Amino acid sequence: MRATAIAQPNIALIKYWGKRDAQRNLPAVGSISITLNDLFTEMRVEFDSHLAADSLSINGSADEAMLPRLSACLDLVAGEPRSRARIVSRCNFPIAAGLASSASAFAALTVAAAAASGKSLDAEALANLAGRCSGSAARSLYGGFVELESRDRDIAVRALCGSDEWPLCVVVAVTETGPKAIGSTEAMEISRKTSPFYSSWVERQDEDLNAARAAIKDRDFEQLAVVAEHNCLKMHSMMWASRPPTVFWNSVTMRCLETIRMLQDDGVAVFFTIDAGPQVKAICLPEETDNVRASLASTEGVIDVMVTGLGEAARLLDVA
Repeated sequence: MRATAIAQPNIALIKYWGKRDAQRNLPAVGSISITLNDLFTEMRVEFDSHLAADSLSINGSADEAMLPRLSACLDLVAGEPRSRARIVSRCNFPIAAGLASSASAFAALTVAAAAASGKSLDAEALANLAGRCSGSAARSLYGGFVELESRDRDIAVRALCGSDEWPLCVVVAVTETGPKAIGSTEAMEISRKTSPFYSSWVERQDEDLNAARAAIKDRDFEQLAVVAEHNCLKMHSMMWASRPPTVFWNSVTMRCLETIRMLQDDGVAVFFTIDAGPQVKAICLPEETDNVRASLASTEGVIDVMVTGLGEAARLLDVA
């Protein structure tokens, strides 16, 4: 059987960093994210009993490096033994560059693999499977504002607010297009083992989750901006204090933050967040989009600027 699914990346406002159970890929802390609309990963999975091995094509090119992780995901979703599969992926934004490409990829793969193997699973079950493959992928199973809670043996994911209920805009400043020097999983383990701030990060996460949840409920942009920026800076400070330090930012990242601070000083409703990469995401009210986009595009060193609203949950496109 063959199935195709699509999923959007998500950007965490209250970050997930660190694993409580590495074997089950359970996050050490809860998180709150926004699912994007105009960026996407499309995955087609075709199981074929005549194939000797799985294969993967991303944007028209074979990718052997990523294939083992995707094959492991297929084993988890479809079960073993299974027929080998052709996996064809299409993505319209830079991969492995701090733009949550793994979240959208594994969310789409999980949905497509379940359908292609004839399984009927609800969103919660799919989210737990996707989360086993990529911690942030579980959030892309839902649209709008999404909260992920880590429990003893699994995760709980729920939508806090639909994309149409508070239609914020996200302007992404791309400062590098190449892959990151270190993957998130490895960097998380370095932080957990060596950062003097890691225990405080875990212990105080609930404060930020509560504040963000209340801000989303009240549609309080200013409060959401304060807690999101603070949580982002705490996460990166924890990484910088690790041994060896993990620094994803570059000089252009810093210049983008200066641009956003100048916009804020001028009364523009915008705030920043940065995930495990050098790209800067500016979240703003829809009426501020053109100003924010133009300001970031004119910032020295910015390679590209992408604009997106908030998007919907991962979904099946076809089954054959």
